[in-house]
Amino acid sequence: MTDRRDFLKASLLGASALALAGKADAGTAAPSKGAAGARVISTWDFGVAANQAAWAVLSKGGHALDAVETGVMVPEADMKNHSVGRAGYPDRDGHVTLDASIMDADGSCGAVAALEHIAHPIQVARRVMERTPHVLLVGDGALQFALEEGFKKEELLTPESEQAWKEWLKTARYQPSANSEVRDYGKTGMPGGKDNHDTIGMLAIDASGRLAGACTTSGMAWKMRGRVGDSPIIGAGLYVDGDVGGATSTGVGEEVIRNAGSFLVVELMRQGRSPQEACQEAVMRIVKKRPNASKDLQVGFLAMNKHGDVGAFAIQPGFSYAVCDAKRQDGLLPSKSVY
Repeated sequence: MTDRRDFLKASLLGASALALAGKADAGTAAPSKGAAGARVISTWDFGVAANQAAWAVLSKGGHALDAVETGVMVPEADMKNHSVGRAGYPDRDGHVTLDASIMDADGSCGAVAALEHIAHPIQVARRVMERTPHVLLVGDGALQFALEEGFKKEELLTPESEQAWKEWLKTARYQPSANSEVRDYGKTGMPGGKDNHDTIGMLAIDASGRLAGACTTSGMAWKMRGRVGDSPIIGAGLYVDGDVGGATSTGVGEEVIRNAGSFLVVELMRQGRSPQEACQEAVMRIVKKRPNASKDLQVGFLAMNKHGDVGAFAIQPGFSYAVCDAKRQDGLLPSKSVY
């Protein structure tokens, strides 16, 4: 949509791709030669379809900001996805509240939190960035702004989510559990419980070397009314610096907020760490500060530097991330982890 930034030329990205060829493993992925180094990455298995939507923008020379917005709208609209968007599980009082943030390479950013009745919070977050002097709007104010911008007010509590909430009310015990993004999405039986869910975070670099990121979620299932996690907090759930790279997070947002997690990852890359090293160091900081608590929860980081190098690391096994570029549009890799 905008062309006011150009941090890297396509030739530089192509050279980086050649230099890194053959070095990918389960924790790192090197950029392909095609599409002048354009690449998009995102959290979890449902990131594959999201990446493909983003790639439709990038492959035509589109801006990374447009790509990440387009990409994360896919899980926001997916009625099978109880982690993100309109099919998300409600809070403990039965309200579906959504959080989202978006950030461009030049530091422009916008976010919404505790937003009800709007199916695509990422679009509202971008409007906050581009049409207000603010970064974050919350609750009724965010809804008011969205309606003034022409968004449609909808009932987001689906019959399936309502039934799951009523089942939860029979015991009404809230306990976050690891990796339920995978367990709940398609009922695959992967580790993690049904009483917690999370986020899609996405990072993209376009053919002109411009970076952008987006993060959107319906938050923890059965959360306290008004609870906000890391996803809409710039520097926690998402951070992008066009001179360095970008990072996003998934898992228990409170732990990410306590450590300004995504900002930390980017700053570690600024100091010379690879994306993989930066993600691992950030995770280990959480584990070191809360060694007992970290054994029973999940936090994962995903990062990409300005050259298109990718890294990921998590506390628990089971975190996966999707990678899409000219070479392959359906890549899904397991993250390395502490345990």
